[in-house]
Amino acid sequence: MAGRFELFVDEDSQIRFRLVMPDGHVLAVSGQFTDKRAAAAAIEEVRECAGTGLIRDVVSPSPSRAIVPVPHPRDTVRRGVRRLNSLGAA
Repeated sequence: MAGRFELFVDEDSQIRFRLVMPDGHVLAVSGQFTDKRAAAAAIEEVRECAGTGLIRDVVSPSPSRAIVPVPHPRDTVRRGVRRLNSLGAA
């Protein structure tokens, strides 16, 4: 099931939209718009570019944020699971 866009009025009486996941979690909230038509046009723009958008890391490294490499799943050994040899024997 896909997420949904919801239009709402914020505390400044401006129109905004939010992207809500199927479980109800709010994934993103837009900036302010003066009317629904402008908000709907922005939603269309998000729909067009979100699927092809690249990830750009602009977080500057700091001593308090250590980057820990995450092992690839094939490099981890699961406990309690025996690996089979090429003949299928344990």
